[in-house]
Amino acid sequence: MKLLGSLTCPFVRKVRVVMAEKKLDYELVLEDVWAHDSIIQQYNPLGKVPCLIMDDYGSLFDSRVIVEYLDTLSPVSRLLPQSGRERATTKSWEAVADGLMDAAESIHTEKTQRPIARQCPDWISRQQSKILSALKHMEAEFPPNQPYCTGINLSLADLAVGCALSYLDLRFPELSWRDECEKLAQLLIKLESRPSFQATTHSELTLS
Repeated sequence: MKLLGSLTCPFVRKVRVVMAEKKLDYELVLEDVWAHDSIIQQYNPLGKVPCLIMDDYGSLFDSRVIVEYLDTLSPVSRLLPQSGRERATTKSWEAVADGLMDAAESIHTEKTQRPIARQCPDWISRQQSKILSALKHMEAEFPPNQPYCTGINLSLADLAVGCALSYLDLRFPELSWRDECEKLAQLLIKLESRPSFQATTHSELTLS
């Protein structure tokens, strides 16, 4: 399998972390979707990463679709419950984390891809409010006296939340989210000690 992506995209990192947890082999192909010679639309009509090219040359896109597929490829480290309320809860945590990442990426793109005169402060403020609301929600929903988002077992919920929090640290180090989110901060400490997170740390890249 090949994974088209970038080292800074939190959605790509989520897929890479899942692959590491599942012990799946793949080739990471770095792809700049803003470049004029980008090949991404050959595999994803939306022109976004991550995009997984499978061994039969079919492709999957959208990180939520990709990680759900990857979880079926190996019984190692099952990350999604098979069905029912537990599965829905796990996917809901992923959805909130993905929403936070999307808002954070949108702010970064607005500030780096548009001239200052064309940036929209009200729109940026709206994305910032989504980030703060997501953090507040996740902290409130985190089960008391439990190590992970859905209880005692590591799941996709934790990996998605960890990637979201790490991306905030990467792009917005001035945001002191730990002051109000002690349980999320403790979760991130645990996750950053895992090989899957250490292998995909942002220290491997030069920021762009």
